[in-house]
Amino acid sequence: MGFWAFLEGILLFANSMAILNEDRFLAPRGWTLSELQGRTRNSLKGQIIGLVHACQFMRLPLILLNIIVIIVKLFYG
Repeated sequence: MGFWAFLEGILLFANSMAILNEDRFLAPRGWTLSELQGRTRNSLKGQIIGLVHACQFMRLPLILLNIIVIIVKLFYG
């Protein structure tokens, strides 16, 4: 596995976090920022919730990175 494949994997993971719908998927399972209080922000669950919301916040850069990866794949295979 090369470095480029590793970066593509990270991009795919960020894409999967960015498309999660908070109302339909996250809220029924208790994975919203509003349900975190005080100390639970430093827990593993709190860190994962923060990662999901960070990916959702960074949707525009993810779109641009996806376009760049698609163009590179088109030209270089």
